[in-house]
Amino acid sequence: MIDLHSHSTASDGFLSPTSLVALAAKTGLRALALTDHDTVAGVAEARAAAADRGIAFVSGVEIEIDFDPGEFHLLGLGIDEEDSRLLEAMASLAKARVRRNEAIVNLLKSDGLDIDLDEIARIAGSESLGRPHIAEALLRHKIVRTKQEAFDRFLGKGKPFYMPKDCLSLSEALELIAASGGVAVAAHPYSLFVGKSKLGTVMDSWKDAGVKGIEAYHPAAKLGQCRILEAMALERGFFVTAGSDYHGPDKPVWGLGRTAGGIPIDDRYFGGISASLPSLPRLSLLD
Repeated sequence: MIDLHSHSTASDGFLSPTSLVALAAKTGLRALALTDHDTVAGVAEARAAAADRGIAFVSGVEIEIDFDPGEFHLLGLGIDEEDSRLLEAMASLAKARVRRNEAIVNLLKSDGLDIDLDEIARIAGSESLGRPHIAEALLRHKIVRTKQEAFDRFLGKGKPFYMPKDCLSLSEALELIAASGGVAVAAHPYSLFVGKSKLGTVMDSWKDAGVKGIEAYHPAAKLGQCRILEAMALERGFFVTAGSDYHGPDKPVWGLGRTAGGIPIDDRYFGGISASLPSLPRLSLLD
């Protein structure tokens, strides 16, 4: 088992990078990618922990790309987290996230909801605040019954408390990922909210732009949908990855190392990324 999409407290995950790697070891994972939102702050810690545990580690980041009607997230895998241009861009995106958090809280207050940034920071337990932490605040105030309901009713795109934030263009993100030595993988493509024919056109444009892989398997999609994505990706010459998008005990419900339908993520999905990044350890060497 492997996992090529996970999050820590460096962004909106439940576990510290070290604790995340400890869980990966306990779960039996042979490889793990840490892909926090718009930050590489947890990568060095996770790499050190993975080395201690004998787990092949893939440094990563998840970057939100400017896109309508849905949301487009791009994974940069195998990046150099010390690259100066990448760090500068991530710092700029962090400032944009702060501005959005403040705007959302102001909307909540204007609607009579007594939730402030201090409370959200206590929930996050770190300096990195995001919509999942605001969703947790809505849950604790019993305004919603689940965090997913918070997004479905209030925080998701097009909902009353949604606020856009500054995002990179695809070309900007691809340039940063390539310059930092990584490869670009389109995360959970169904979040784009486009039909199959349009998705095919979008994937063609990604290929031309320099995206190398498609995360065909993601727990938010049905297994049949993932298989369709895999076929579409392979037809266009992308390599295919799979991830849990693990944030904590409640996302996804199946946990680290498992994807759509709760199936274990087979280590064959490590092949595409390792072929693109020869510097990564081969899983066969870890046996």
